Amino acid sequence: MSKPKILSVHERKRLSMKDVLLWAEGEPPKPGSRRIGIHTSTAGGVEMAAERAYRLGANTFQIFSSSPRQWQPYSLSSAQCDAMRGLREKYGISPMAIHSGYLVNLASATLEFHRKSVKAFRGELERALALCAEFLVLHPGSFRGRSREEGLELVAHSIAEAAEGLELEKSNLRVLIENTAGSEFSLGGSFDQVAHLLHYLRPVCPVGACIDTCHTHVSGYDIVSESGWHETMQKLDETIGLKNVMVWHCNDAKDARGSKRDRHEHVGKGTIGLDAFRRLLNDPRTEHAAFIAETPIEDPGDDLRNIETLKSLVQVATAPAKRKRA
Repeated sequence: MSKPKILSVHERKRLSMKDVLLWAEGEPPKPGSRRIGIHTSTAGGVEMAAERAYRLGANTFQIFSSSPRQWQPYSLSSAQCDAMRGLREKYGISPMAIHSGYLVNLASATLEFHRKSVKAFRGELERALALCAEFLVLHPGSFRGRSREEGLELVAHSIAEAAEGLELEKSNLRVLIENTAGSEFSLGGSFDQVAHLLHYLRPVCPVGACIDTCHTHVSGYDIVSESGWHETMQKLDETIGLKNVMVWHCNDAKDARGSKRDRHEHVGKGTIGLDAFRRLLNDPRTEHAAFIAETPIEDPGDDLRNIETLKSLVQVATAPAKRKRA
């Protein structure tokens, strides 16, 4: 067994300084004209994510409401939920998205795993309601051991079971189905599959879609060339409907188009490039949406730099100068 790496004082300090609350000084950057933010840490209490988003100049953000890789959920106190709502109102941060945990697979063919997933997703819904989140983002899961159609139907039934008695129709919460990178047994690897699942879910609860740019690219859609971008957006509108895409995960990709490999890169630094994000942020059909990065934080300020890059791509329309009267 190899010995654990011993970090130097400098390395430990650099790692700790990834938290914006440690390195930020002075007034935070001003929010832009679009709803732009990033997935934000809840270290120190879930409500601290709102403080971090504000310090980064974000006016929207995403969190995990519990550990994404453990079945055991975090318990949220009413004081934490009240503090989160208060900070969001104070800073004008909306909407807030919660990303469901990675273990949840509502299409699982293993009975015990499926039961755990339904229970875990029930907890995600309950915490999202307590925190007054607008969106709960869900990866549809893997249908291995079933047909794709059976997997899609089971996800819809599972969400209905998890939501039983919660009266989601009376809340402000909407479940968003996220497209995936298109691996062999994943659900949601195409716009058609996401649209199919939304069709199943509409009678169950308020739903919409979350489209991830990295997933879109590596699943095979062309969003890099101008002609490919327009073709992809047309396909998206014809299947899911652009009006139903409430959140865009703005992630560049480390890998090539069609690779099926879900590895995120800093905005503009990967195989997608800046032009696709510029088109996305300035498309009038996406004005209603929130744009949230899930980019890596390798060095202090990486989160700020990705937010600022997205903001810089928004073209602010200016009114034409008035002609002087003769």
